[in-house]
Amino acid sequence: MTMGSSNAKEKKISSAFIYFFGSFGGILFGYDIGVMTGALPFLQNDWGLAGNASIIGWITSSVMFGAIFGGALAGQLSDKLGRRKMILLSALIFVVGSILSGLAPQDGSLYLIAVRVLLGLAVGAASALVPAYMSEMSPARLRGRLSGINQTMIVSGMLLSYVVDFLLKDMPETLAWRLMLSLAAVPAIILFLGVLRLPESPRFLVRHGKIEEARQVLGFIREKHEVDAELRDIQETAQEESAAAANTSFSTLLSDKYRYLVTAGVGVAAFQQFQGANAIFYYIPLIVEQATGQAASSQLMWPIIQGILLVLGSLVFLAVADRFNRRTLLTLGGTVMGLSFILPAVINSIVPDTDPMMIVGFLCVYVAFYSFTWAPLTWVIVGEIFPLAIRGRASGMASSFNWIGSFLVGLLFPIMTASISQAAVFAIFGCICLLGVFFIRTCVPETRGATLEEIEAAGIAHGQEEDARPAANMG
Repeated sequence: MTMGSSNAKEKKISSAFIYFFGSFGGILFGYDIGVMTGALPFLQNDWGLAGNASIIGWITSSVMFGAIFGGALAGQLSDKLGRRKMILLSALIFVVGSILSGLAPQDGSLYLIAVRVLLGLAVGAASALVPAYMSEMSPARLRGRLSGINQTMIVSGMLLSYVVDFLLKDMPETLAWRLMLSLAAVPAIILFLGVLRLPESPRFLVRHGKIEEARQVLGFIREKHEVDAELRDIQETAQEESAAAANTSFSTLLSDKYRYLVTAGVGVAAFQQFQGANAIFYYIPLIVEQATGQAASSQLMWPIIQGILLVLGSLVFLAVADRFNRRTLLTLGGTVMGLSFILPAVINSIVPDTDPMMIVGFLCVYVAFYSFTWAPLTWVIVGEIFPLAIRGRASGMASSFNWIGSFLVGLLFPIMTASISQAAVFAIFGCICLLGVFFIRTCVPETRGATLEEIEAAGIAHGQEEDARPAANMG
């Protein structure tokens, strides 16, 4: 789509349309993350995988393994090809991968793992491209809220997948799980058709010298009097980023100047996953099955309950995001999440005959607090905390550590529960949650209300203090 040939057409597109389809990739992201929750019990029975924890772990976590690489590749390619083209390509991969998943040959575990790694490339790309496109299209006054909308889209996609799984649960096992996986192609097609009408990001256009096209795009989504000033700001920022990128390497991230802020941002991203949230989202029917002895395929109402909690929590976050400090919300969330995991193990050790559904109730409390604290705030902090000179590389590192954590949790949870009790596994995750709180209180600066320049200055000052401390002790 060229700007010259479609100028009149694009002027008719409302900013609401642009923001809706710009963030619609989150629906795909959420759907593909959530759909295996309901499909796995049927697939497990159909292929006789009940005793093979490692294969179950690999089938579930293979999407996250692909996502580790998808985000990094998409970030580099989108700088060359454009955000819009890469979102279109991701949607096509979603369509092909979803259909191929549903057509897996009987007992084709390796085939399904390989196809889901391909899907993971698209999931990782969506997780990187959607926030980038939205931040570059939205005005500064709306970026925080639109970031929250992206989170709402992701959890809405998860809830949609849970509802689809529930509606298909009474079908024959083989057909049920194949339809669940294949239907991910439907929102992917919707995304592709919607993005066809979207303009390219003005920041990408400026970086590639297409100043007039960038001016036209800003004219579609800004008030007339805002266009020239914002275009100048984009040009200045693009020049600064180009200069910064030319003088930055991965070793720069570990330099005394930036180590404090890099540790904080990457650490938050890693803790978000190692706290065990995805163990609930991927395996809740199997968790309920182990707790109650009832078939996991009959427990598909529980993922819907979790999905509703996630959506409601994302809406709560929109209301409280700028009213409380980041560290306060993360401390509250991490503490309650940790106790929600640890208390069932403590209660079971004191009262062995406790109702096994108690652990599921505590998991709901965990999800409720996770949904408006660690789930959205991780990416708010990652977006705020890295200085301009290292933002691209540091954000990529944070995303990679997040996906590595997601992959390992998805892979290892069924293996761990095959060896020790569920209560003990969740107690381990609970301890990690409390370690996350300690990390927040000691290693992460408060970023609410601070400009990017103030955050960078505070990080540099902290690094200088750390450097001076050993010298003072030695003296």
